[in-house]
Amino acid sequence: MQCNIDAKGKAVRLMAGAAVEAFGLLAGALWFFGAAPDWSAYPAIGAAIGGLFMIFEGLSGWCAIRAMGFKTPL
Repeated sequence: MQCNIDAKGKAVRLMAGAAVEAFGLLAGALWFFGAAPDWSAYPAIGAAIGGLFMIFEGLSGWCAIRAMGFKTPL
């Protein structure tokens, strides 16, 4: 896992990861307290895991999509 994104890409991934993580935690809290339907736990878990992965990408400077050979604009 070599660094394949620059500082701007890291910052964008960190901010986007924090937003997705916040959404996942909010959705999970709504499900936990009964304010959301039972099926909403699955998107909450997916968003929480995805947000953590985006934060990891931002901190490490490694992008999984770029590692697969795709070009990203940032």
